[in-house]
Amino acid sequence: MKPRVLVAGFATRHVAQSAYRAGYTVYAVDHYCDRDLSWYTRDSLAFEELADLPDKIAELASRHPVDALVVTSGAETVGTTIPLYGTPPTKVERFLDKLEIQRFFEGLGVPVPPLAEGRFPAMVKPRRGAGGWRNAVVGTEEELRRWEETWPDVPYIAQTVLDGVPSSVSCIADGRRARAIAVNRQILRGGGERAHGFAGSLTPFLHPLAQEMIEAAERIAAASGCVGSVGIDFVAGDRPWAIEINPRFQATLDTVEMAIGESVFEMHMNACRGVIPAMRPPARQVATRQILFAERDMRLDADLSGLAPRVADIPWPGTEFEEGQAILSVYGRGGSEDEAYADLERSLVLVRKRSGDQGKGW
Repeated sequence: MKPRVLVAGFATRHVAQSAYRAGYTVYAVDHYCDRDLSWYTRDSLAFEELADLPDKIAELASRHPVDALVVTSGAETVGTTIPLYGTPPTKVERFLDKLEIQRFFEGLGVPVPPLAEGRFPAMVKPRRGAGGWRNAVVGTEEELRRWEETWPDVPYIAQTVLDGVPSSVSCIADGRRARAIAVNRQILRGGGERAHGFAGSLTPFLHPLAQEMIEAAERIAAASGCVGSVGIDFVAGDRPWAIEINPRFQATLDTVEMAIGESVFEMHMNACRGVIPAMRPPARQVATRQILFAERDMRLDADLSGLAPRVADIPWPGTEFEEGQAILSVYGRGGSEDEAYADLERSLVLVRKRSGDQGKGW
């Protein structure tokens, strides 16, 4: 019998869905508790602040017997008596700090963008946090000061800006070995104050440097000591420049599973028992995801649940959104990138039609 799993973190729908499809009984503690999360879980609890997570996990575990805890972003260091399936907090802490990641890459001799050290332009990033939404390119000392004023008391690093395509490699690791399972293109928002925030993915990413990224990612993930699903972010430029390690399930999970047709959650659980894939699974199709964001403060009354599986992270009718907040994930798939993007456009048309006037501008 498969373990009963509690998935906890800021956003858990993608992991809960993967676990459910793999035959697990799933519970969740989640910030959003979107409508479709309820399809994949026996019970769930919402939280407002990350500081509330431990108590919410304990509350849900008191309601239901659970055998395993799996964490997503925000919950990596939560202490609990529930057996953890993933990277232990003592190991994961280093990879939640971007300066420590920089030093780790440098120690491995992996190409990494050098620290800017007063040179411009520079990519400024908070040392902690996920999603990239506070990252910014600053061209002058004055622009750097404005970033510091916007995010006071936020420790950061500043790296040399390098040309290239934001990419990632999804790996499965057992603490000593790692196997790459997919190469992804990361789609960023591309405009406004959150230009470098994550906005979607494409899998597989057939880039000339894909094999080099795979080899580098497997070496990095193996050396990190992380366990389970591990993602390595790159900029594919004149060479693969390593950017970050994500010692948890990544936001690319949906397109990876659509592309390879296999359960990443099952691979994660097997890796926690010391078993990793013997080889990288071939891609059966191309899959893409686009996240839609609110361009203004708004309320969405439309029921979009009937559009699944073309959409996910489905809001409950009547949900209110602030400007810039993620509303919905939309998908496309096909035999090539062009076919996947064309299918994505069909999905977007359906979303706009179902949303009516509310769908204009997002």
